[in-house]
Amino acid sequence: MKILFRLSLLLTAFCYLPGSNAQTGSPNYEFRGVWIASVVNIDWPSKKNLSVEEQKAEYIRLLDLHQRNGMNVIVMQIRPAGDVLYPSPFEPWSEYLTGKQGLPPSPFYDPMEFMISETHKRGMEFHAWLNPYRAVFDMLRSSISPSHLTKTHPEWFLVYGGKKYFNPGLPEVRAHLGKVVRDIVTRYDIDGIHMDDYFYPYRIAGKEFPDQKDYLKYGKGLSKDSWRRSNCDSAILQIHNIIRSVKPRVKFGVSPFGIWRNKSQDAMGSDTRGGQTNYDDLYADILLWLQKGWIDYVVPQLYWERGHKLADYGVLLDWWNKYTYGKHLYIGHGIYRAGTNTAWKNPNEIPQQIAELRNYPTTQGSVYFSSKTFEKNPMGWNDSLRNHYYRYPALVPAMPWIDNSAPAQPLVQQQDNNTVKLVYKGEEKIKAFGVLTLTQNTAVKFTLAQLVQVIVADKVAVVDLSKIPDTKNKRIFFVSVDIDNNVSPMTELVR
Repeated sequence: MKILFRLSLLLTAFCYLPGSNAQTGSPNYEFRGVWIASVVNIDWPSKKNLSVEEQKAEYIRLLDLHQRNGMNVIVMQIRPAGDVLYPSPFEPWSEYLTGKQGLPPSPFYDPMEFMISETHKRGMEFHAWLNPYRAVFDMLRSSISPSHLTKTHPEWFLVYGGKKYFNPGLPEVRAHLGKVVRDIVTRYDIDGIHMDDYFYPYRIAGKEFPDQKDYLKYGKGLSKDSWRRSNCDSAILQIHNIIRSVKPRVKFGVSPFGIWRNKSQDAMGSDTRGGQTNYDDLYADILLWLQKGWIDYVVPQLYWERGHKLADYGVLLDWWNKYTYGKHLYIGHGIYRAGTNTAWKNPNEIPQQIAELRNYPTTQGSVYFSSKTFEKNPMGWNDSLRNHYYRYPALVPAMPWIDNSAPAQPLVQQQDNNTVKLVYKGEEKIKAFGVLTLTQNTAVKFTLAQLVQVIVADKVAVVDLSKIPDTKNKRIFFVSVDIDNNVSPMTELVR
């Protein structure tokens, strides 16, 4: 079959902002992430003392599962409790990797380097998840290395609820956290730095976090609550500045508790009755960080069901969409709750949550807690994702404030056996080619086409046209996808 092509120079391909236009079918830009927790071996590795080959095989199985489910981002916990899953000059090896804190894997390998490589091979992003302040998860049972900072700098830590925490009020602690982040961003090809909801610890009834001495020393006339929030603000701003100075393309995201403040506490708050809030209890002023542009995305943990009496999913989804300040909003889903009550025994709970968030142009995707739950295909949700909601692939939403330069179009070369060769000769570094279909007589716009394949490649790829899905009575287009997920103008295949 003779194959020709033409170039469609589309301005929309250069200026398209993810989420700025509604798209029928499956969105071409959508963040589809999954949290993989290492603390107490929740997800990976599944147990301590696995051999290196078992660790690698287990991670690959997880990746393949999530790829089949349509995910495009892995959010991997690489610093669970002041210990790490990579060789660090600042902190010891994690006990959750080898069973003993400070003990490297044998034979030696770098787990994070391995995980990043395998993740990128599948066209997925790797976001390095750090717990900023937790230092000892269980003071009675955790393995503590002599090189752990609780041993070398005991003055940096406070005990609360049977755990040890880095003291957020100390400048030395913030400086150390900055060193850890700088090291990761400098040495590893990560796509994002990610922090969860554990800033100041969740309140324990009748117990005050023991930082009065530090407040008296550093408070500078602020109320204690304001001082605590300023400590978290300083840490977030520092990390933002480090990332931008070292590797500006790396994204910085935070996944907070799902309630910023209740309306009873603040007119701006949500119509909820949460017992604890980010602002008042965890001292995380998420809205300030978004407004100032210190973080690139936020993933509120909306782990409640639709219709929950105190914290309704729909109410909170609507609330967060009002306060994105132009940054990206992804929704955290609590799939671990499958089967725990009547609402979570409903197979439509997660599908309906996805459907509802897609109604908001200011929401760009989802993250699921956590990986382990998907291994059981609860309520058939794996099938729902594969066969319907994530049937087609999606690109991670591009962030124009980080990079908005589109790569060059791919060149299409005729091949035998119903194939074409895509060749990229542009200057922007790319990571993939996208294949799109478009119904006849429809305007040639990226937002109106359907992304049906993502082919991982940096220069050349051969495409078997017979394996492109859903092409009957449709036109076929190709795009180049750069490392920041910007797409080129569309190249149409004419047969």
